[in-house]
Amino acid sequence: MEEKLNKLYYECINELKNIKIDLSNERLVGTIDIKLSKRNNKRYGCCKQENPDEKTAYYARKRKYYTTFNTHHIEISKWVMLLNEDIIKNTIVHELIHCLPNCNNHGKEFKKYAKIVNEKLGYNIARLGNKEEDYRKSELEYKEKEYKYKIICTNCKYIYYRQRLIKNFLKKYRCGKCKGKLSLMNY
Repeated sequence: MEEKLNKLYYECINELKNIKIDLSNERLVGTIDIKLSKRNNKRYGCCKQENPDEKTAYYARKRKYYTTFNTHHIEISKWVMLLNEDIIKNTIVHELIHCLPNCNNHGKEFKKYAKIVNEKLGYNIARLGNKEEDYRKSELEYKEKEYKYKIICTNCKYIYYRQRLIKNFLKKYRCGKCKGKLSLMNY
């Protein structure tokens, strides 16, 4: 599985280089490594940043933030490696975009690069993936995990599932798709 991951990773790096997004420039981007996640996560992947560039520090709401990091650790969930290669590559490219300066969240810069990649390479980079749809595209059986809580967005009707709920969850969080209010459903 590691070998397949590395092969697809280098394919993605080369595809991005062909559209003038060069991630091999360590002075601009820093170092990047990729591996399979040790934990069985719900998420597709993640990009953990270390070693911030102090020249890019800024303060907001009494906290220090950075726009550029010198080290990036990408982790891809093992279950993603069972899906079609195009879905795996979509996940890898999503995480690679997080390695670019000012893209360590899903803000304006991330969306700009995602749009470029989607248009020029035909990817479908988005903030959230649809696990059920990706299993269907990969012709695999999707078994929904049993969850204790079912939460629905009162605005767009998107449904979230949770095994645990923290105190004041419904007050603290909003829908990830439309920012609508969340409500607990009975089931």
